[in-house]
Amino acid sequence: MTTLRLLVASLRPRQWSKNLIIYLPLVFAVKVEPGPLALATVGFVLFCLLSGADYLVNDLADLERDRGHPLKKQRPLASGRLSRSAALGTAAVIFAAVLPFSLWWSLGFGLAAWAYWALALLYTFALRRAIIDVFVIAAGFVLRAAAGALAIGVPISPWLYLCTFLLALLLALAKRRQELALLGADAAQHREAFQSYSIHLLDEMLAVVAAATIMGYSLYTFTAENLPKSHAMMLTIPFVAYGVFRYLYLVHRRNLGHAPEEILLTDWPLIVDILLWLLTSAGILYGAQGRLPFMP
Repeated sequence: MTTLRLLVASLRPRQWSKNLIIYLPLVFAVKVEPGPLALATVGFVLFCLLSGADYLVNDLADLERDRGHPLKKQRPLASGRLSRSAALGTAAVIFAAVLPFSLWWSLGFGLAAWAYWALALLYTFALRRAIIDVFVIAAGFVLRAAAGALAIGVPISPWLYLCTFLLALLLALAKRRQELALLGADAAQHREAFQSYSIHLLDEMLAVVAAATIMGYSLYTFTAENLPKSHAMMLTIPFVAYGVFRYLYLVHRRNLGHAPEEILLTDWPLIVDILLWLLTSAGILYGAQGRLPFMP
């Protein structure tokens, strides 16, 4: 039971909140109905397993460096409480089960899942270079969103790609900034990319991406073809702007950017803001069609 508990912890279930993005196409394609919801939930579970196995591989690859990290040294593998063989065997079993099943279940979703898996492995073993690393992380979020659309069989909006990419890029840059601030002069020993980053450079990048995120979403509310012609979706722009500003506040004033999943699960102002954004968006989209969620 102890090994099982350590394996579950190493799958990082708190980070599975990132996979909730799979449900976004369900909301914005106005498909919140029992059938599509069930399909999206299957996709969510598969991506949680897949991303969890990727975390195991990542921890195995970073084992020695994590042992010298002030926070990561507490992880089951780095602390020595979980054996390498147990972690590797679990990751292999998950990959062997999830990847073939995803293709059998839905070809489009399966291809997105395989692409995510390949990208995660490339990131772990080859793509951890400055700037490229945050782009790879953002691409992983885009693949999650695309997988959600493919799981329920709806067209993939280019705005979904753009807004997801920019928001994920913001989170990735903020995480790099906080890691660099935490590790200080020893940062380069833990991640090669930190040799090329500086806090000032990352702050400049954050400012650019934050502005682009708000602007990209604002343009979506006015120009996307599937939105109400009344431009009522513009009413959701303040929620997105507040969310971006709140996150930057937490990064710069609370030093919380190193764990985005913790912020999404614990910061109540941000949680309430996201819920209000979702409820307002759903109300506008479903109101334009004169129906409620779960109604045919």
